[in-house]
Amino acid sequence: MSLFITSLNSGSNGNCYYVGNEQEAVLIDAGISCKETERRMLRLGLSMDKVKAIFVSHEHSDHIRGIPQLAKKYQLPVFITPGTLQNSGFSIQTFPLRALRGYEPVWIGDLCITAFPKLHDASDPHSFLVSYKETNVGVFTDIGAPCEHLIHHFQKCHAAFLEANYDDDLLANGRYPYFLKQRIRGGKGHLSNQQALDLFRAHKPDYMSHVLLAHLSKDNNCPQVASDLFTPHMGNTKLIVASRFQETPVFTITAG
Repeated sequence: MSLFITSLNSGSNGNCYYVGNEQEAVLIDAGISCKETERRMLRLGLSMDKVKAIFVSHEHSDHIRGIPQLAKKYQLPVFITPGTLQNSGFSIQTFPLRALRGYEPVWIGDLCITAFPKLHDASDPHSFLVSYKETNVGVFTDIGAPCEHLIHHFQKCHAAFLEANYDDDLLANGRYPYFLKQRIRGGKGHLSNQQALDLFRAHKPDYMSHVLLAHLSKDNNCPQVASDLFTPHMGNTKLIVASRFQETPVFTITAG
């Protein structure tokens, strides 16, 4: 009944999230190199033999740059929407491609993966709910605003990778040009610490055991700032801030 999860890397330098049970696993995005993915999984005691598929959230390079080599080496099917594929630059000859559509569940062994639309400045961006029996894990990053799709799925989660990309003050006072600041906070960019906290406080189910804050900006956020904001509100939910430099531990997520 348990799911095992880890962030292999989280940030604008590369995103890759592992979710699996005892028999099989999937990667949500693969934005770090094949070698680095293998190295980090080995350190965690995870086997690439259990990974059966890669699911793509959108075409930005920090989410897909590692896919061609990784998928080709292990002949992993890559589930991707037609719109995302059109803008990905992938070659169809090197690894298996599978069409992904919102709200059409995909079964990988006993894992059920459901994609759903999100607000982001990409061609056809999706977030994911990964389920095994009664246990649900959400992968919610690169989100401009908490839409009804996100709220609906967040309320089902026993654990979630939740974007907390920027601190409002750090972004406002930082070195980024005005147009880029507007892109980040403009509703189809990224979720702020405060937006993520508001979502968590308003919609967290009582049984949510873990939240992994994800995709923190190198320039416009700080792990300590995000942690300090969330910590007073966590209750019985464990808070982890995913790193842009290394993998997190593997966490066991169980319903009930």
